[in-house]
Amino acid sequence: MLKINITRYQQNYSSLNVRRRWYLSALGMLGIASYLRPSLALASASEAMEAMTKIVGANRIEDGRVKLVIPPLVENGNLVVLKVNIESPMTENNYVKVVHVIAEGNPLPNIFSAFFTPRSGRAEVTTRVRLADSQRVWAIAQMSDGSFWRGHADTLVTLSACTEMI
Repeated sequence: MLKINITRYQQNYSSLNVRRRWYLSALGMLGIASYLRPSLALASASEAMEAMTKIVGANRIEDGRVKLVIPPLVENGNLVVLKVNIESPMTENNYVKVVHVIAEGNPLPNIFSAFFTPRSGRAEVTTRVRLADSQRVWAIAQMSDGSFWRGHADTLVTLSACTEMI
């Protein structure tokens, strides 16, 4: 009886080890592939457009009112200063609800979202982000009336972030 239980334990333990080894080898291959061809781990412009479509749905996006400022040349993609400013009176009837920032070349296109209320005073965000590669960054603002506005900026990154070497 004891021998049967030990055998059953060994079989279960062996199958766990096989599964664990398979998962670790798959993760290792993904890491090696990302190291050899980092572009495989980056989002494409079409994925960024899909992310924008998920945000706005069937609504139309207007150009203007959103000013996105990023340095045109960045030495290191680990700390990139990004500033978004949206023209809005920020009153009870007319204000910015949310701003979404999307990068075309990062592993995940959605960088962040910032939420506002009329009490925010100004629709302005300044932060630091990580950029994986030279790319176009988009800012999409949703207004209280349901309209969407966008702006973009291009930047050249000499030392990439988001794709650390293994």
